Amino acid sequence: MTVRGILRAAGYVPYRRLDRSAINDFFGSGTSTGQRSVAAHDEDTVTMGFEAARSLLSGQENSQPNSIWLSTANPPYMEKTNANVIHSALQLPEETQAFDFGGGLKSGVGALKAALHSSEQILLIHSDIRNGLPSGDDERNSGDAAAALLVGGEDDGTLLAHYLGGSTVTKEFIDRWRSPKEETSKTWESRFVESTYLPLVDRAWGKALKNAGLETEDINTLVLVGQNQRVKKQVAKSLGVEEVLDDLSQTIGNSGSAEAAMLLVSALENAELKEKIALCVIADGVEILIFEKNGIQENTTALQDQIIKGGNVSYRKFLQWKGMLPVQSPNRPTPTRISASAAIRESEWKHGFVASKGDQTGLIHMPPSRVSVNAEDEIDAMGQEPMGNKIGTVATFTVDHLVYSENPPVIFAVVDFVGGGRIPIEITDVDPDDVAIGMEVTPTFRKLFTADGIHNYFWKVRPVR
Repeated sequence: MTVRGILRAAGYVPYRRLDRSAINDFFGSGTSTGQRSVAAHDEDTVTMGFEAARSLLSGQENSQPNSIWLSTANPPYMEKTNANVIHSALQLPEETQAFDFGGGLKSGVGALKAALHSSEQILLIHSDIRNGLPSGDDERNSGDAAAALLVGGEDDGTLLAHYLGGSTVTKEFIDRWRSPKEETSKTWESRFVESTYLPLVDRAWGKALKNAGLETEDINTLVLVGQNQRVKKQVAKSLGVEEVLDDLSQTIGNSGSAEAAMLLVSALENAELKEKIALCVIADGVEILIFEKNGIQENTTALQDQIIKGGNVSYRKFLQWKGMLPVQSPNRPTPTRISASAAIRESEWKHGFVASKGDQTGLIHMPPSRVSVNAEDEIDAMGQEPMGNKIGTVATFTVDHLVYSENPPVIFAVVDFVGGGRIPIEITDVDPDDVAIGMEVTPTFRKLFTADGIHNYFWKVRPVR
């Protein structure tokens, strides 16, 4: 059989961070340190997943996966396929399949194992937004993030990492659960969970090494994935692998169903060639996958670079964004739901940010138009011009405190793009005092608002950092 593995890998960390000390200060108790990543009010698992996938596909114009699979425990839609939105934003061909893998925390590693045993090239997107009750462990220790993995065979190109083998041990017991109608999870007593998982890990570890033809001393890095820190600490001691990867708990937090892919991305970014990485996922049983790094990747933004360039968010704003602190909305009419028929007609613009370009003058029109403002261009002869990866400059801006927004005030700017194109557009991931004329910005796919359960996705810009 063709050797399978990972062709490319990329992660996405939202810009905002919450200092855990802010939680301690608010409640007057606690000793938690570090930060957790926070999805902004206009981000969800779809928009974060898109950003990870876009980074992965950067500079890979000829890469055409057969399928796109989105794994998340917190989907924006039920019944409707969320992966379709990312498919459209990436402007993938209609022949590319799009499916959701959702629900359980191990849906991400399940999708990865299924892709590794497939014969197709599959773009895996793992994304999660984690919620918890104020002052609780989930609130403190969780984090929002997304990762993308392009899985294929040697025939699809040079593999970043070969899949050597793995194992599965499945066991039904109560560890962590959440009702579909609830926003936060519940957990069972930690000592019971610990005593149940440890023997499962030992059995899975022995099987995985045997299937891969390896010994424990052959493993260079152990990647431990799971919600229970006590279990991970005990497993790290019991397996005897010298190098245990930093689980990013102090800088991002636990990203739930995206954690396995996020930490695998981190491991691949830090591993040397020929090093062997064991991914151990502890969730409703144990999944172990062993990889060998065999390539070097370019054109993606490293996780550490994203972590370093984050900006803080207040605890009040964090609670508001998480829906834990309802606030009075602006005294303006709330938006009505978007038109499905209009959305499908304008999908290339709405989801793909594709402008039009004059056939004679090359003049770029945003939004796209059938008729150019320059008479030299023929009617209905405009070409397409994707703008999603262009760099723009703020020509002028205003801070609007009156318009409806889930996160007032709104910063509107007129942006001129390199190579042509001008548009009035909202700036996100920035504080009003930090905006300046001449600031460089880049487009980002976000959620404008939600009405009647329909999410209105479109594009904003964010500062180039």
